Amino acid sequence: MKTWQSNAVQASRSLNLIDDKTINQVLIDLADLAIERTDYILEANAEDLSKMERSNPLYDRLLLTKERMEGIASDIRNVANLPSPLGKIKMETERPNGMKISKISVPFGVIGIIYEARPNVSFDVFSLCLKSGNACVLKGGTDAHTSNTAIVSLIKEVLIKHNLDEHIVSLLPAGREATADLLNAVGYVDMIIPRGGKGLIDFVRNNSKIPVIETGAGICHTYFDEFADFDKGKPIIFNAKTRRVSICNALDCLVIHSKRINELPALCHDLSQKNVLIYADERAYEVLQGQYPYLEKADESSFGTEFLDYKMSIKTVDSIEEAIDNIALHSSKHSECIISENEKNIAYFDKMVDAACIYTNVSTAFTDGAQFGLGAEIGISTQKLHARGPMALEELCSYKWIIKGEGQTRP
Repeated sequence: MKTWQSNAVQASRSLNLIDDKTINQVLIDLADLAIERTDYILEANAEDLSKMERSNPLYDRLLLTKERMEGIASDIRNVANLPSPLGKIKMETERPNGMKISKISVPFGVIGIIYEARPNVSFDVFSLCLKSGNACVLKGGTDAHTSNTAIVSLIKEVLIKHNLDEHIVSLLPAGREATADLLNAVGYVDMIIPRGGKGLIDFVRNNSKIPVIETGAGICHTYFDEFADFDKGKPIIFNAKTRRVSICNALDCLVIHSKRINELPALCHDLSQKNVLIYADERAYEVLQGQYPYLEKADESSFGTEFLDYKMSIKTVDSIEEAIDNIALHSSKHSECIISENEKNIAYFDKMVDAACIYTNVSTAFTDGAQFGLGAEIGISTQKLHARGPMALEELCSYKWIIKGEGQTRP
């Protein structure tokens, strides 16, 4: 009896023979079907939402709307319009003995994704994996299982329409047993990508026998420098914190130079409109007390926390060096920002801060594959091996060496 493991491997091999034109048409048809069946997807999503409290920070991640479905369909079409990442000659050389060597991009094979209450990931992962020639195995959380089941049913419908193997995508059951099966699928799954909070990522890293690329956990800082432009900084801070609090590029800690601390009440004023709770260190607390309505004193746990909520901390520093030291201590190496007009400080920040994405006078909310012009993303890698930052088509490829000769033998 065939298992999902053997089905996925067989499906991944079949993808080697499918041309890019067919792949693009599958994606375009899926985008069209997603719009046509939006009501079907939203009904399934409503069932999942009914089991979650609106106050739960994950509610926004779980929520699908007609507007978000239109955005998902647009992202799928964007992926279809991107050039294929496969078959690219990354290097070629001819050796003195006449042997010709090429280094060519190829798919990984089977990619497993473990993710929480993010049904949009099902569409994103499939479109990127298909375009890069990979089969995908999806392991969503129980919170989104009804939504994911409906989404995968549409994907399989399109695959079958094009006479392709429906096991190019597999959705595993929501239970923990399926997670264990995926993490132990040695010889079947080539790479695991967890998308979720620190707890999920730590669990996958600690329990997987498959190579893992860590993505998602974002403890993001914005440093308001001594030489910051107030009019630039205020909307950047507001946008980074409040645009969507439940995603990994949201601001968690504002680091402010002590020479600008008296501007905190004005800098934070708009945050009160969103009821953002601020955990302020001693100096920031003294300035904000009586000037900001949602204020608490910070403790050690206030820093190095990914809030995923309308909460943030404030740390006061006396130099850019102290700011960078504080970021290094608490960062998850995702996205960090400096607000400054001082080119020397900006260059120093760029060199010294260790993160996948470094921003100057720009909201960290832009850490996103689509915003980077990549079509979509499979996750934000916070590690350094293989890929870093938004992972899209090129990052879902490996390579192999092709060697051609005329009978050469090695002496």
